[in-house]
Amino acid sequence: MSSALSFDNLNNHKTLYVCDDLGRYQVATSEEILATARYVADELLADRIACDNPVKVKQFLIGKLAGMEHEVAAFIFLDSQYRLIDYQELFHGTINQSSVYPREVVKVALRLNAAAVIMAHNHPSGNPTESTADRALTEHLVKSLQLLNIRLLDHLIVAGSRAISFAEKGFL
Repeated sequence: MSSALSFDNLNNHKTLYVCDDLGRYQVATSEEILATARYVADELLADRIACDNPVKVKQFLIGKLAGMEHEVAAFIFLDSQYRLIDYQELFHGTINQSSVYPREVVKVALRLNAAAVIMAHNHPSGNPTESTADRALTEHLVKSLQLLNIRLLDHLIVAGSRAISFAEKGFL
């Protein structure tokens, strides 16, 4: 199967189709849609574009993290102009938690010569509400990165097709 998706704009149910190598269309599976969304998310932040648009960053992270069955903690590393240096999924966890080690985040940020970082993780449950542990981790990460003059710009939680921003909520 090819990864070419087509949107049937005459259908109110927003069905997506996949075109196979023979030109036949079939309803796309969830796995095909998510794989294509991850590819499109990569394209949204390609070529070191600036990550100063919160909506675009949310779309990117939803494309990368939505639909995962376990928690993943991911980081966007940025230069001093907030342009993309790299996106890395540094920590993988279980269905309801993931351990994040600030020391490892700092090591990667220093290796990449990053001036700023955006953290994101997913909630496979579909509930985007931040936990006490999420807030404590954010504070710890801010302090760890500040020691090296690296800013944590945001911490986003992706839950399905939604994402909440700690910066927008005033936590950063």
